[in-house]
Amino acid sequence: MTDKTASDILRIAVAQLNPTVGDVAGNLAKAREARADAARQGADLVLFTELFLAGYPPEDLVLKPAFLKACERAAQDFAGDTADGGPGVIIGTPLKRKSGTHNSIIVADGGKILAERYKLDLPNYGEFDEKRVFQAGPEMQGPVNFRGVRLGIPICEDIWGDVGICETLAESGAEILLVPNGSPYYRGKVDVRHQIVIRQVIECGLPIIYANQLGGQDELIFDGASFAIGADKTLAFQMSQFEETVNVTTWKRSRPAAGAQNGNNPEVWVCSEGPMSKIPEKEEADYRACMLGLRDYVNKNGFKNVVLGLSGGIDSAICAALAVDALGEERLRAVMMPYRYTSKDSLKDAEDCARALGCRYDIVPIFEPVEGFLHALTQLFEGTKEGITEENLQSRARGTILMAISNKFGSMVVTTGNKSEMSVGYATLYGDMNGGFNPIKDLYKMQVYALSRWRNTHVPPGALGPSGEVIPNNIIDKAPSAELRENQTDQDSLPPYPVLDDILECLVENEMGVDEIVARGHDRATVTRVEHLLYIAEYKRRQAAPGVKITKKNFGRDRRYPITNRFRDGG
Repeated sequence: MTDKTASDILRIAVAQLNPTVGDVAGNLAKAREARADAARQGADLVLFTELFLAGYPPEDLVLKPAFLKACERAAQDFAGDTADGGPGVIIGTPLKRKSGTHNSIIVADGGKILAERYKLDLPNYGEFDEKRVFQAGPEMQGPVNFRGVRLGIPICEDIWGDVGICETLAESGAEILLVPNGSPYYRGKVDVRHQIVIRQVIECGLPIIYANQLGGQDELIFDGASFAIGADKTLAFQMSQFEETVNVTTWKRSRPAAGAQNGNNPEVWVCSEGPMSKIPEKEEADYRACMLGLRDYVNKNGFKNVVLGLSGGIDSAICAALAVDALGEERLRAVMMPYRYTSKDSLKDAEDCARALGCRYDIVPIFEPVEGFLHALTQLFEGTKEGITEENLQSRARGTILMAISNKFGSMVVTTGNKSEMSVGYATLYGDMNGGFNPIKDLYKMQVYALSRWRNTHVPPGALGPSGEVIPNNIIDKAPSAELRENQTDQDSLPPYPVLDDILECLVENEMGVDEIVARGHDRATVTRVEHLLYIAEYKRRQAAPGVKITKKNFGRDRRYPITNRFRDGG
């Protein structure tokens, strides 16, 4: 056996971290801490994620010259750190050059920046609008020689499209592809990423390391789950999802099997050591995404605590559970605001939920403020029938009380409407829609039920809440109701939620036509009514709080329909 040279083994640390957009100094400090950790683990190189020093996505901050200068100074300072003989680094940052402002990475070692690489394929769909603020790299750039190993470094979208960047890098002599990413979560996204990378491995014949950002940024959740696919198209390592971590992986140079495709290289790199974490499925993944999104939104925006209206219904109960899991029981104040239509069951269920979670629980009756509003409007409303207007006064009184508590104590209001309700406008502007953030905004009603049942039998990793039944079964089992009039249930106004959710998913996520949806077995009149409600509620959704993105198409970033819109699908 021949002696191994220094470049026959490469220990690559993947830094799956949670940066904060705009906190350049904080992100640099986090990068330095991760590099020191990687050095202790014996790493040769640390791979960070896309635009790490800026935080991703920085959006229009990139248009601010002072921000760009701060990012470049941080990149230069970090490059200088590598003079200590420790690991080299690949880290993302925006860079302004003669060819434009680029989504870039720098490669640094020995105290110097060895190379810059610019993103070529700028995404401009769904939640992405990078063409608004960045210019694509002016030309294809070849591999970077790092300690005798030729590294190809495409950036995120560069491997998602069909532009042949991975194949070109292989033909240019790259031996391994290292890909920094800012890939947001939606249900099933890990499998999608694996398939994208496998396709590129098949085309280029090289192993690909996929480093993904972690953390919540407004509506987006970056779930980590970094991984690598070997040249043999198998999973080489898999990092955890929804957890901040730095993992060192060991790569060894070896001869490929006879006839194996490997670009222009006679040898192939194989991962001999790395994590193999289990990826959570379905309800666990969605719950942890909602929890992470709420935690980061509250903490990154500097709120000390949160408040929500606890009605005894399923939506406010799961939001209370998420708040306690994300922030701790001491940071949630739950407020029951009963009126004459609030049932004894709801009073008991709300109290039982708060007790199970261990959070503060207050009762603020709204009889007097509602009656005050009605009295003030008596003359103006004379001769009209009571109806939705009077019902909405109850909701708006509750919204005003929650905002008063927010103003007085600095607590962010957590709003609790689900996607089914937000889709068809079953929510009151300046009432139950009041709030700073909604952790279940992109969950349909039946998904809320599924996550509630899951949480009652599981405690997710990193949760600060208790084990056991935290959402009383009576809340899950009873018919949902806004309790704004006597004996009211949601199904008085809406189709059954299993029917409504399926129609909405067809309309929103899949953009299906009325005829297609009817062919699935739905009543045509119901489908056209739901489509109409979806369109006319657009103005409400424009004024709704941001919330965690869980599905492929959320309201806001992904689905941007006009408010003024007369189109209806006649079938």
